[in-house]
Amino acid sequence: QVQLVESGGGLVQAGGSLRLSCAASGLTFNRYAMGWFRQAPGKEREFLSAISWNSVNTNYAGSVKGRFTISRDNAKNTVYLQMNSLKPEDTAVYYCAAGDSIEIFNKYWGQGTQVTVSS
Repeated sequence: QVQLVESGGGLVQAGGSLRLSCAASGLTFNRYAMGWFRQAPGKEREFLSAISWNSVNTNYAGSVKGRFTISRDNAKNTVYLQMNSLKPEDTAVYYCAAGDSIEIFNKYWGQGTQVTVSS
């Protein structure tokens, strides 16, 4: 069974950093682009970042560009999101997803991990 499991979330003060991980199993990991999304209470799910299967191409939402960095390790079937200079408005549940390309995520989703940034 395909499974994506996020980890690394938690409580952090404004200005701090967190590194999220998403471990995949049950799929051929290097055949998929991977992405990160988040959803804050009362808001729509928001795209954050994506990375191609071979890490050649990446994309970032304007709200996180310059603060967040996406990467992947195909040998470990894991995608990461390094988050720096965190702000209270970054508070949300963070999800990883697998898709057909860097712009299309229509295959698999994780359960999410909570990130809370205090002021």
